[in-house]
Amino acid sequence: MGATFTWPVRVYWEDTDAGGIVFYANYLKFFERARTEWLRSLGIGQQRLRDETGGMFVVTDTHLRYLRPARLDDLLLVTAHVQEAGRASLTMVQRVLLKPEHAGDANIVLCEGTIRIGWVDGAAMRPRRIPTAVLRQIVPGAVSAD
Repeated sequence: MGATFTWPVRVYWEDTDAGGIVFYANYLKFFERARTEWLRSLGIGQQRLRDETGGMFVVTDTHLRYLRPARLDDLLLVTAHVQEAGRASLTMVQRVLLKPEHAGDANIVLCEGTIRIGWVDGAAMRPRRIPTAVLRQIVPGAVSAD
């Protein structure tokens, strides 16, 4: 559904554990930042979204597979793609890829995950339907029964 968004990130000391590899929980941070930048690329600022609609996206489910480690100073590409759009949630497929050192070489998948984000009322933190205008901005042609 829609295009895959790609966001580059460099691995810093703060991202690594004592063994010099990216600490496993930091992949979730990379995914969160990529989703935020994806929304921003669509003209959707999260604070403005909450101010204007009273709602916001929250993570409701995560499934990650760690395939290979990322290391200090690696250049990574973090992707975000809408796999499924429901009335109150989006299922995202995300990957962390190691960008190759040489042009023409293939990216190497380091981590992949499925992240479900639900729409909630920002004050009550209760599930709500994604507003139609928001859903259409994210997934052109989508329809939601507000």
